[in-house]
Amino acid sequence: MNNLHKTLCAAAGAVALAVSSPWLAAQDPATDAPQEAVAEPAEEVLAESEPAAEEEEAAAPAVAVKPRDSEIMPLAAYGLLLDVTNSGKHLFAVGDRGVVLVSNNAREWAQVKVPTRSALTGVSFGTETTGFAVGHDAVIIKTTDSGKTWALQNFQPELEKPLLSVLALDANNAIAVGSYGLMMRSTDGGTTWEEADAPAVRGDELHLNKISKLANGDLIIVGEGGTLGLSSDSGATWTKVESPYDGSWFGAQPYGANGATLYGLRGNVFKTDDIRAPQWQQVDVGTVSSFFGGAALPGDGVALVGLAGKVLKLDAAGASTSLTITRPQTDANGTTTDKEVTGSFSAALAWAGRLVVVGELGVQSAALN
Repeated sequence: MNNLHKTLCAAAGAVALAVSSPWLAAQDPATDAPQEAVAEPAEEVLAESEPAAEEEEAAAPAVAVKPRDSEIMPLAAYGLLLDVTNSGKHLFAVGDRGVVLVSNNAREWAQVKVPTRSALTGVSFGTETTGFAVGHDAVIIKTTDSGKTWALQNFQPELEKPLLSVLALDANNAIAVGSYGLMMRSTDGGTTWEEADAPAVRGDELHLNKISKLANGDLIIVGEGGTLGLSSDSGATWTKVESPYDGSWFGAQPYGANGATLYGLRGNVFKTDDIRAPQWQQVDVGTVSSFFGGAALPGDGVALVGLAGKVLKLDAAGASTSLTITRPQTDANGTTTDKEVTGSFSAALAWAGRLVVVGELGVQSAALN
């Protein structure tokens, strides 16, 4: 899991502790009983206390973790965000604590209330009106009115497997992937979600970091340990693709009519003209920074974003150009200047001649030319 996901895991652990703390603070009824000031052998004390502990454990009520609506936060656009997409009608960004943001211009963002506070890691729209978002606690939420309202479709914190990415193919068909080989599929608009039968990519129970669609319609899943899975029938069946790298992949973008560009840990970027019979070519990007997100650019180019604010534009030939993301900052004297963003980025989107990026410090954008 990348650094951003590890941050979210830590946050999820804190939430779990907060949920359990009322029970941890509950008074033990046995402590109110009068005690005799008589020393007893330790063995006898422990032996006598064990049945009481068992009875107490058996009597303790089960605590059901229930989803809670997200909170509207004025600074949500500056917090941890993990994915961004274009529905064809609006831009959407999702992130920590169930944050869903919507924008029409990539500058002003409004938060939408949703039925979860679980960290959201992926968002995808199959049509302008129908979209899905997924995240920790295996949560899945859906909208059918262009993001105005969202409904909860899945919530399984007991799995302890976050969903990390979702791809909506249309209004009815969607696939979500996540940690430890978790993969769920719906063919009825999310009314039902079932674990997918895909041993080629799920068999080793490795983290599945991203699912995306290539120019020829093939679906590709990338993950840890060099995991690459390919489907040519909209996700019904999957085959394993030989990987040029044994480390983690975090995403794939279309390259040409039938190819793909992969990106992952330590600056590893590879491309092929034909994903079904790949002959991989490594792209020299001049950095060992990990790339967590990417966006397709015109002319078979790709923008890659990742660790410590690293942003690269690659053209079809593989030549790279660095791009600096800045945000306005006002000092104590009231002077506002543009300061380079050095927080890590998790996802990117090319829109209206700009690159929209999200990450540790929220959402920013920069001109592509």
